[in-house]
Amino acid sequence: MKKEKAVVVFSGGQDSTTCLFWAMEQFSEVVAVTFDYNQRHQQEIDCAKAITGELGIQHHILDMSLLNQLAPNALTRDDIEVKDGENGDLPSTFVPGRNLLFMSFAGILARQIGARHIVTGVCETDFSGYPDCRDIFIKSLNVTLNLSMDDNFVIHTPLMWLNKAETWKLADDLGAFEFVREKTLTCYNGIVSDGCGECPACRLRKNGLDEYLKMKEGL
Repeated sequence: MKKEKAVVVFSGGQDSTTCLFWAMEQFSEVVAVTFDYNQRHQQEIDCAKAITGELGIQHHILDMSLLNQLAPNALTRDDIEVKDGENGDLPSTFVPGRNLLFMSFAGILARQIGARHIVTGVCETDFSGYPDCRDIFIKSLNVTLNLSMDDNFVIHTPLMWLNKAETWKLADDLGAFEFVREKTLTCYNGIVSDGCGECPACRLRKNGLDEYLKMKEGL
């Protein structure tokens, strides 16, 4: 893979930034793609621009505003509360079809620029119940993309079986721990770095960080 090109689906968050550093280790050329679906915070787009600019990564931003019209939820509407799912319900932050669309358009971009590899930070270990973060979905979509374009894409999911502590460890192993901690945006309230500390995304991130730091101290 060292001589090949990859497209990284990139939001500027902890997971996708860790995947970006992972891809930079694995491939000779890396291109990032961010999707603008009029998400809750423009800061997400700004953060993605800043990170790719600093790392010298070619960055595409694609207009996916139709998704905002079709899928009202806490990530596309300011008046919908961010909350975890209860009694088996999905969290209010679930955007139906988001990864299906994002990965499909990433595949189209990859074909246009001659990239065979697509990298995404989806994870089944800490996936909040999102059905489109499951390994079985990614494997199915990989087959569908290849059939739809008669191509031979490979979708990589470096975080699929890692919990948040292990994701922090991967970032550290890649020499990107401080970068990821200080410059990424995970917070649903649009606060870079450690975030608001209160939303579900911040709590998950902090719990993983605390667990990793304790594990590291014990080594």
